[in-house]
Amino acid sequence: MTTPSRTLFGAFLLAAVVDLVSLLAGADLGHQIAKPLLMPLLAAYAVTRGAPKPLTAALLLGWGGDVFLLSDADWAFLVGMGSFAAGHVCYLVLFGRRRTSPALGALYAAALLTTVALLWPDLPADLRIPVAGYSLLLTAMAYRSSALGPLAGLGGALFLLSDTLIATGVAEWPQLPAPDFWVMLTYIAAQYLLTTGTLRAMYGERRTTV
Repeated sequence: MTTPSRTLFGAFLLAAVVDLVSLLAGADLGHQIAKPLLMPLLAAYAVTRGAPKPLTAALLLGWGGDVFLLSDADWAFLVGMGSFAAGHVCYLVLFGRRRTSPALGALYAAALLTTVALLWPDLPADLRIPVAGYSLLLTAMAYRSSALGPLAGLGGALFLLSDTLIATGVAEWPQLPAPDFWVMLTYIAAQYLLTTGTLRAMYGERRTTV
């Protein structure tokens, strides 16, 4: 790994640690500072490793979603969700027509239908259709991510879990202690695994070893 790659990866890890510790400690300023740094640093790291353009675009659109979701305003939530949705489209372009398991697809479809059916009555009326549409796109991305191997597949699954945790909060379901910590932990891991899985699938293990 080149020096710029190591530096950027180290900065990404540092930002991740600061963000997660800040959430556990209730230090909102640390979270406000660290969260917007995560995806640009990961995207820059990926570029130094030869990332394809759809991967870079997906990460930067994730950054857009991260920034908008720092606000509690309803419009910012919708714009942030739209930015993430565009990122999922980029991931789907990246995965292309590679084969994936039909059985896994059936499991994801069942999970989607069950989750939307359970959340639907408790979601604000104006968010039901957007959340259902976003969930369909997210689930498709999570399923198709397995086309690039187990690392990317796990990343897709964690992305689905992270956004499901957000949706349960919007629906005002009972939450785990420090719910934002679990959302960000699964999200950071998801984006890292999608990135690493993509690079490994395209360039081999030697070029993507940290």
